[in-house]
Amino acid sequence: MSRRLPIYIAIDTSGSMYGEAIQSVNVGLQAMLTALRQDPHALDSVHLSVITFDIEVKELFPLTPLSQVQIGEIICPRSGPTYTGEALALIVERTKRDIISSTSERKGDWRPMLFLMTDGSPSDVARYDEILPQIKNCHFGRIIACAAGPKAKIDQLRKLTDTIVSLDTTDSTAFSSFFKWVSASVEMRSSSIGAGSADVLPPPPAEIQIVI
Repeated sequence: MSRRLPIYIAIDTSGSMYGEAIQSVNVGLQAMLTALRQDPHALDSVHLSVITFDIEVKELFPLTPLSQVQIGEIICPRSGPTYTGEALALIVERTKRDIISSTSERKGDWRPMLFLMTDGSPSDVARYDEILPQIKNCHFGRIIACAAGPKAKIDQLRKLTDTIVSLDTTDSTAFSSFFKWVSASVEMRSSSIGAGSADVLPPPPAEIQIVI
């Protein structure tokens, strides 16, 4: 079996995402999946898990080979909080359960990637702050946060990662560009792992700004 590249995608599905925003996310995810399946490196190594968070945290599916992934329609409530901290806590649990470590007898998984997209800020701030050190101990190869729209709190995302991108809007064009960039990032990592350049990210399209 080839070494796996685990990819976790955490998506804010709180009430503010209701309507066009979550519909655009659904379209973007399907396009991302289609693009990744056309890349032989990704098809050979990528295992994907999608987690959503609002007042509840849901694992839509655990780490699954790319060829077997089926993403159903994601829905969200008309209102409600954003439990980002609880989502990260679930990701910590899943990485402890799922990631195969290297031993003297076998090579384990490649270092995983985490993409987290939110249009607001954590409602469970204390839990969020509590879980951050544990996330950092999960040894992700990359953690990429997306601040979607003008209400996303970048200061909170800076606690999680130095790699932050922002979208000015939460319409279909913005989310389509974001998920195309996610697929390009995953493809680049899957084709470069083991070659010493796995930390490189593709340049973002015009709709996406790198936050410095």
